[in-house]
Amino acid sequence: QVQLVESGGRLVQAGGSLRLSCAASGRTFSDYAMGWFRQTPGKERELVGAISRGGATTYYTPSVKGRFTVSRDNAKNTVNLQMNSLRPGDTAIYYCAAKTSTYSSGTYFTSADEYNYWGQGTQVTVSS
Repeated sequence: QVQLVESGGRLVQAGGSLRLSCAASGRTFSDYAMGWFRQTPGKERELVGAISRGGATTYYTPSVKGRFTVSRDNAKNTVNLQMNSLRPGDTAIYYCAAKTSTYSSGTYFTSADEYNYWGQGTQVTVSS
């Protein structure tokens, strides 16, 4: 089992940047593919970006591609989400998630239903 704790969310102006971090504890972090999701009231949880166990492969939802970057440090048990050129539409609660993966280290996962563990979320608010 793994425990996830997100941090870094806050109020930021449009065009600004934020770096979210997710600290993992428990089992070996490199056993997990990771994802960042976001959710707004009344909407389903949406994938923002995903990263493979080894960190070499990433995926981004089209609305954030080129603005957001997911990275991980398996030695420090952390996964980060660097968000640049933020827009009011990026306002949401952001969650990190972990999926136990026995697939190759380059596999990522894009569906929320595939993830086994979730953090408590961190609020990101982008003002216009």
